[in-house]
Amino acid sequence: MDTEERMNLMLNNVQEVVTEDELRDILNEVSNPSAYIGIEPSGMMHVGQGMMCANKIKDMQEAGFHVKILLADWHAYINDKLGGDIDAIRVCGDYIKDCFLALGVDASKTEFILATDLMDRITYWERVIRVAKSNSVARIKRAVDIMGRGSDETDADSSMLLYPSLQVTDIFELGVDVAYAGIDQRRAHMLARDTADKQGWRKPVALHTPILSGLKGGGRMDAANKGKMSKSDPDSCIFIHDEPDDITRKINGAYCPAEVEGNPILEMSRYLILPATGELHIDRPEKWGGDLHYDNYEGLEKDYVEDQLHPADLKKAVATSLSDILKPVRDYFNDKSENYDELKSILEE
Repeated sequence: MDTEERMNLMLNNVQEVVTEDELRDILNEVSNPSAYIGIEPSGMMHVGQGMMCANKIKDMQEAGFHVKILLADWHAYINDKLGGDIDAIRVCGDYIKDCFLALGVDASKTEFILATDLMDRITYWERVIRVAKSNSVARIKRAVDIMGRGSDETDADSSMLLYPSLQVTDIFELGVDVAYAGIDQRRAHMLARDTADKQGWRKPVALHTPILSGLKGGGRMDAANKGKMSKSDPDSCIFIHDEPDDITRKINGAYCPAEVEGNPILEMSRYLILPATGELHIDRPEKWGGDLHYDNYEGLEKDYVEDQLHPADLKKAVATSLSDILKPVRDYFNDKSENYDELKSILEE
């Protein structure tokens, strides 16, 4: 596979890369490149997180990258996830590892790292101090929104001020070439790049994928999106192990306007279904124009905005395709349910 083919894989469905030239240099010059993504263990995994990340991880692995998935237990603790119960957070970390394996991430090219183990090094904490020394309090406070929180919340809980420095330190301590995340983590990656300049460290390329809109709508697909998929609102998202009936029910009730912006059904078609299967088939009666078949998103979007494809027909196709794609995940958890069952018990308490 040549450099341009690998670049196409790396940039597939990416909203932003900082910078493209630096990424090309890595592909040309680094024999065994690596990438990182940090995940807060905070509850059940939905498709906006799980499938989006898994698709990108598989792209990176096909392009020759070793991927390090950081299960950020203490980060989740700072962010008050799962009631701040560190034991529950670690159970969730085991479940998240299951999720990525169920979604088809190549275990031989993936390293799962618990933040606790990374933090057990004195070099980690030395680096935390260097990161903090390199940045003003104001800059750190601006970066607190990577937690989904406002800077004013640091007045009540000063541990939140540690979070950006920890996330930046993770990148350097893991020694990766690429830092990957959703676009909502952009500020952390820019903080890392600026810190690298100040400390003389190797600067990571930042790779960002979009944040999917929630099924209830009401948001834009960007870092400030307040209508994103959220595990705290089960009807705003589809969990990766949802049964077909639940998937169909949720999608049938989803917001699906006659426009592209903020349309969760089109977004799932573009970022989840077509990358996974390469096609979307619309089963439609002849009186409504007969079946349609798409092997690219551009044709689907064109027909939809030109009213050649009804929302009900699109929803039916998306529900069917998503249910089929997620069948191996359901099968995985039927065979290996220990961590999933334990997390469900924790969430039901």
